[in-house]
Amino acid sequence: MAQQPFRTPGNDLVGYLTGYPQELTFGDEDPAAVFGRYHTDDFVLRNDGIPLDKERLLAHVKVGRRNATQVHVEVHDALISGGQVAARYTLTAVMRRGQVIATEIHMFGELTPDGRLRRVEQLSRDVSHQEPGSTQQPA
Repeated sequence: MAQQPFRTPGNDLVGYLTGYPQELTFGDEDPAAVFGRYHTDDFVLRNDGIPLDKERLLAHVKVGRRNATQVHVEVHDALISGGQVAARYTLTAVMRRGQVIATEIHMFGELTPDGRLRRVEQLSRDVSHQEPGSTQQPA
């Protein structure tokens, strides 16, 4: 039986979006190793105009590992086309003190030939106080 290729954003974007936050936040593996499976060393995420490189993202993971008890991703749309990806999804995190943070994310990314992400531009908005499944538009 042939071995399945490792899941990457380039061959399973929905699997990446739903699985990566779980692996990173709740996995036993070193976060840098998990990060490296899915992203290049020079990866930059620009979220709402703020650039986050590998070091800043890994620092954020430490906080998440300490404070989050659950993370769930609902993917609404996902597209892989050549060396680019796009997705719209909602990431919901439940924090230790019970706070629920829900964020709608619109993501556009650039892939390397091996399917890892090199760059991501994303726009996000807090939807924590909306009803699940709401189609409320921003004001």
